[in-house]
Amino acid sequence: MIPATPVSDATAAGMRLVIVTGVSGAGKSTALRALEDLDYYCVDNLPLPLVPKFVELLAARNEVGRAALGIDARSADFLGDCHAIFAGIRAAGHLVDVVFLDAADDTLIRRFSETRRRHPLSTTDIRSALLAERTRVGSLRVEAAEVIDTAQLTVHGLREIIQARYGRKTNELAVTVLSFGFKYGIPSEADIVLDVRFLPNPFFVPELSPQSGEDEPVRTWVLAHADTQDFLEKAEALLRLTLRGFEKEGKSYATIAIGCTGGRHRSVSLARELATRLRPDHPYTVRHRDLGRTV
Repeated sequence: MIPATPVSDATAAGMRLVIVTGVSGAGKSTALRALEDLDYYCVDNLPLPLVPKFVELLAARNEVGRAALGIDARSADFLGDCHAIFAGIRAAGHLVDVVFLDAADDTLIRRFSETRRRHPLSTTDIRSALLAERTRVGSLRVEAAEVIDTAQLTVHGLREIIQARYGRKTNELAVTVLSFGFKYGIPSEADIVLDVRFLPNPFFVPELSPQSGEDEPVRTWVLAHADTQDFLEKAEALLRLTLRGFEKEGKSYATIAIGCTGGRHRSVSLARELATRLRPDHPYTVRHRDLGRTV
């Protein structure tokens, strides 16, 4: 993976504050730990009325330019005030970015069962607890610039998304080029999806099948075909136009997903090639979601 450019200072407007929220079991602790590894000053479950004072105190310390707060249903009645509180922080010259983590109820129930943890609002019926929680955090979801569905993400996958999106300077568009296999589902975080299943498949070449698109023989074989070069030329032109549009509208990050059947050969080769062509002088991340699934 090519790492995103790390953030080294505060934003031009002031401090950067990332609010990590969502439903229990969706990965808030993982996201906070990933931000902490990026040198964010992290605090979990700070009562909302104290957030403006918290930002004020940190902003007074020049060495702290960014912070992350975990806020969830435990803030209870305070959550209804989040719109006014965040608006006040922005008016003071700080950047507030709310990321909401979610997943289907069945996925969350399975996770609680596997970890044997108790849902914070649960007495006996976890589904009722999840419904009550979604109602409580509804105002935070409205505030979110990004909702990440973690149902198909591993812990490492979620960490990579957080690091790619928040481990950068705030005035740059962070681009992730993601390979995947259609048989495992389309990535929920994708902004653009390109299907390369029509290209010749090295899976059916005996000496190439055990390898992946990260290996030079596979990459050379995939790129050698005329259809591949035609696809790359047209995809590059389309994506350059799209990324320029994203930058003009002030979008902070973009995920370009490239899919083949299993996410091992063609999509991996082309994700690396397109990333190199599109962003040679800008921060970008290449991720291969399904590369480890097959042997």
